[in-house]
Amino acid sequence: MAFDYDLFIIGAGPGGVAAARQAKTYGVRVGIAEREAIGGTCVNRGCIPKKFIVYAADFALHDRAAASYGWSKCDRYFDWSDFIASVHQQIEQRRQSFLNKFQQAGIDVIRGQATFIDPHTVDIDGRKITADKIIIAVGGKSIKPSKIPGIEYAITSRQMFELPQLPRQLAIVGGGYIGVEFSSMMNAFGVEVTLMDRDETILSGFDDDVRTAVQQGLNQRGIQFLGNTTAKEIKQGATGLQVVLEGDDPQFVTVDTVLFATGRSPNTENLGLENAGVELDEKGAIAVDADSRTNQAHIFAVGDCTNRKQLTPVARTEGRAVARMIFDQRSPQIDYTLVPTAVVARPEAAAVGLTEAQAREQFGDAVQCYCTQFEPLFYSMTDRSEQAMMKLVVDRRSDRVLGAHMVGENAAEIIQSLAVSIQKGIAKQDIDANLGIHPTTGEEFFLLD
Repeated sequence: MAFDYDLFIIGAGPGGVAAARQAKTYGVRVGIAEREAIGGTCVNRGCIPKKFIVYAADFALHDRAAASYGWSKCDRYFDWSDFIASVHQQIEQRRQSFLNKFQQAGIDVIRGQATFIDPHTVDIDGRKITADKIIIAVGGKSIKPSKIPGIEYAITSRQMFELPQLPRQLAIVGGGYIGVEFSSMMNAFGVEVTLMDRDETILSGFDDDVRTAVQQGLNQRGIQFLGNTTAKEIKQGATGLQVVLEGDDPQFVTVDTVLFATGRSPNTENLGLENAGVELDEKGAIAVDADSRTNQAHIFAVGDCTNRKQLTPVARTEGRAVARMIFDQRSPQIDYTLVPTAVVARPEAAAVGLTEAQAREQFGDAVQCYCTQFEPLFYSMTDRSEQAMMKLVVDRRSDRVLGAHMVGENAAEIIQSLAVSIQKGIAKQDIDANLGIHPTTGEEFFLLD
């Protein structure tokens, strides 16, 4: 059978873009479909605009410390509407850059919703397209629980990037990385923030010392945290939205805006997966094997529409790996246990490898942890109390470093540098033998004992 494309990709986010570019290096016919904006969640409503907001918030934080360093005090005004318009201009430039690169590479971009008609055919607004191999890279989306009365008054992280103005009071339901990051950013802009989570500590899944350190840092900045608490109902009142709570704090808070950051789900609706015979797992994600292959041998899925690590670098790596496997017969395995990750809050957190709890499950009493907490030099000149935390999780028998965890300025950059060493099996004594750059925060990893 003659196909329109050797490879057709549904979804032009990080995974789909990476797969298309990699596949095109083999000289094959590649097409890609996108129903929304090119670039996916990361570029349009995720890590890129979020990082711009973090940068803007940092100006506010550093401005408060400026007087301690001899700078005269002055009144400033932050214009959210002007700033967010500039952010959207930056996003549009990145979208256009993707389109230009597709055009230069000879990758066909087709706009619209792609729906499977059969295992080798998709329909896009009445146009039927056939392909020998297909990659599904449709990503995920933020969700709100439907059973909460008044949930229509709440927004998700997607709408946070579309706010016409900053709220005065913001309630955030969910203490995962999205909720924590937005609580930090909005607090820096002067928004009164209440953050709540069903657990008594934020950032489930991170090392316990990281969770505690970040939570203490948020509290010191004036963010109110309500543990073992969630929203039961949202009511429209005369002075704003009244969020009725349940749990350890069975009260209510009145705010301008309610952000639900309680989870994401795969974008698998309207794909017609049943027409292609593609199976979903118990969580509604596309079921794949270690090679990102679905139960249909010629159909693959990468990124957030699968039940794996929901991170941009992971999706990109999966996309490239699938393209290589299809056209170069190479099948590089991805080690999901050593994926570095970060929380771009203030304080910032980052980690790679096993948490202490995970390590003890695998290695028992052989686990030894090295941890330090200290005040970074920058804050010793200010009236703000700020602590950095560093931790190495080590297998005492082999001296191999199993995990590295940090809370503090530049945590993401420092942990990212350590990630390669840990992946290569670095020992604690190897780290001890290195000389740091003084005075820096990063050198403290070489001084842990």
